[in-house]
Amino acid sequence: MTIDYAKARETMVEQQVRPWDVLDLRVLAALGTVPRDAFVPEAHRTLAYADLELPIGHGQSMMKPVVEGRMLQALDIDAGDEVLEIGTGSGFISACLGYLARDVLSLEVVAELADSARTRLAQHGHDNNVRVETADALAWETTRRFDAICVTAAVDTVPLRFIEWLRPGGRLFVVRGRAPVMDAVCLHNEVNGLRTESLFETELPYLAGAAPKPEFQL
Repeated sequence: MTIDYAKARETMVEQQVRPWDVLDLRVLAALGTVPRDAFVPEAHRTLAYADLELPIGHGQSMMKPVVEGRMLQALDIDAGDEVLEIGTGSGFISACLGYLARDVLSLEVVAELADSARTRLAQHGHDNNVRVETADALAWETTRRFDAICVTAAVDTVPLRFIEWLRPGGRLFVVRGRAPVMDAVCLHNEVNGLRTESLFETELPYLAGAAPKPEFQL
């Protein structure tokens, strides 16, 4: 069976993403333009536009399209923004961020995922303003500051270093807490301090090293 991926992409945007209150036209354009099927492992490509999390290997997965849409919308990315992505994964969100922003740096701790994401991004022309670096975000050091930071895996608590990488006026999307109920939030670095905007409940795998510490039981 031959799948019309362009039609499937349009259906995903109109029947899944938009009804979940994703109304930002630039975000809808990004999700309607970047070929999600090109970033899905071959074994799951026919499900690229389904309302599902999809495994990408190494214990990682792609978020549901609706969660991706809400995340991109919450970050309110301007065409001149510099963006940091923590957790490249398949490279799909990296490509969407590149569609929306001026410059994207994406960190991926798993070398194999970083390599395959670089290849996909290059194959589909998204590597002109998106760079993937193999690094552990919990140990990575930088003097750069970013307008938006996108964390694509969950954390028990938000590492202070992530917040320190925000410029004044910057936004950070992250899913925090403990399963089965985690809270997707957008942190705003405002003049009067950090403002937390609670968005929705969801559940994601933890970022490597950011899971809850085991509790000792007597």
